[in-house]
Amino acid sequence: MSKPDIADTVAFTPGERDYIRRELDRFFSTLPSVADGFQIRTWRGGAQAGQPKVPLVANGLLERGLMRLQPAPWPPRLFFTEAGLVVLRTMMANKRFADPATFAHVRQELGIDPTPEEPEPQREPSRRGQSSFRPSARREVLASVPHAV
Repeated sequence: MSKPDIADTVAFTPGERDYIRRELDRFFSTLPSVADGFQIRTWRGGAQAGQPKVPLVANGLLERGLMRLQPAPWPPRLFFTEAGLVVLRTMMANKRFADPATFAHVRQELGIDPTPEEPEPQREPSRRGQSSFRPSARREVLASVPHAV
């Protein structure tokens, strides 16, 4: 099955789309990355102490092979598989499922939108032997310097 066929037959449920949007949305002033995965909590006590506490929505993603669990190194994280990345790219490309302005960082990471290039600062051509000061500015600077007597 080719990648476009996977995206057509396997799609995220509404609950899964909401979970993904929450995990990839801005967290305070931090823009999360798809490559960093989704951090999940662990059980603190009981028979499952120290084991990952996988949310129900994420369980469905794991069972369908769209995400994989990586318990080590600490903390445990969920990462998208190749098939999951194809479906995520399809979801992020659709404006109904993910706002392009809110998820611009994800769209750029997935290669949907181009990465904005920083413009180079514009400089005037240098004139050898000439000052960049205006004559009036030079007089103001010289007038403000105290003269030694």
